[in-house]
Amino acid sequence: MIEISNSDVVASQCQQLVALVMRHTESNGVHPTAIDRLSFGRSDTMSTTTYSVDDPRLILIVQGEKEVLLGEETHPYCAGQYLIHSVALPISGRLVEATPDKPCLALKLSLDLMQLCDLVAQMSFSVAKQENSVRGLWVSNADASLIECVLRLVKLLETPQDIPILAPIMLRELYYRLLIGEQSEAVRQIATSGSSMQRIASAIQLIKAEFTRSMRIEDLANQVKMSTSSFHQHFKQVTSMSPLQYQKQLRLLEARRLMVTEDFDAISAAYQVGYESPSQFSREYSRMFGAPPIRDIARLRTV
Repeated sequence: MIEISNSDVVASQCQQLVALVMRHTESNGVHPTAIDRLSFGRSDTMSTTTYSVDDPRLILIVQGEKEVLLGEETHPYCAGQYLIHSVALPISGRLVEATPDKPCLALKLSLDLMQLCDLVAQMSFSVAKQENSVRGLWVSNADASLIECVLRLVKLLETPQDIPILAPIMLRELYYRLLIGEQSEAVRQIATSGSSMQRIASAIQLIKAEFTRSMRIEDLANQVKMSTSSFHQHFKQVTSMSPLQYQKQLRLLEARRLMVTEDFDAISAAYQVGYESPSQFSREYSRMFGAPPIRDIARLRTV
């Protein structure tokens, strides 16, 4: 009797997903689907590094390989692996393996934190309020049961009349698989009221709402009911950076967007996002994007 390993099953499931995703993505880019919160990503060229601040989501690679950078950390992941970021993080990413014949294909699912909270409550998990926070981004191997659930969800796109009834059930099962999977502790933390992870997530939303203004860490810590020292510790554990570094990255990303999409010049963009010194803005911009604003924007416009 031939024993089929979990890795063989996962590889076979990924190949089935490749066929389905290819059917729904005729070109490069992100493609929304008829299933709420689910989209597909496709790219067949080794593009330049991309930068984004996305809300909590799961990304499953079914073909190819990608690399995500968070602060000084590099997180590679490939077919059969998934990445979750549990809070809004300023991350950069690039393709490692993708060709026109074999594009990099990914499923992207925005996480419904309310549904996760509901499941955690039903499963009676015991999570201490003062637990050590875990990183807000991680990569794991997908097991066969998780990908089988994803496969059934994606197959619903072939029978759209079934989506309103069956998709919510399958999404709930998918969240359940994450809650009992390899990163169960991290997933539980983002869905547990009063956990340090949730408090840091609340602080991140406060920073995002007013990132152009000067920020006092003591005030931010008070708003999420943490001591200043504890807040610093947990914030860095979750995001790999300090609150001020996080704010700086938000400012630089917004300044870049203003210059690319709204034709701001560098000095105007710097003032718009809260910088008082154009020279400091230029130095920090170059450090983050690898070139001063004028050169970087010129390059982006020729891509």
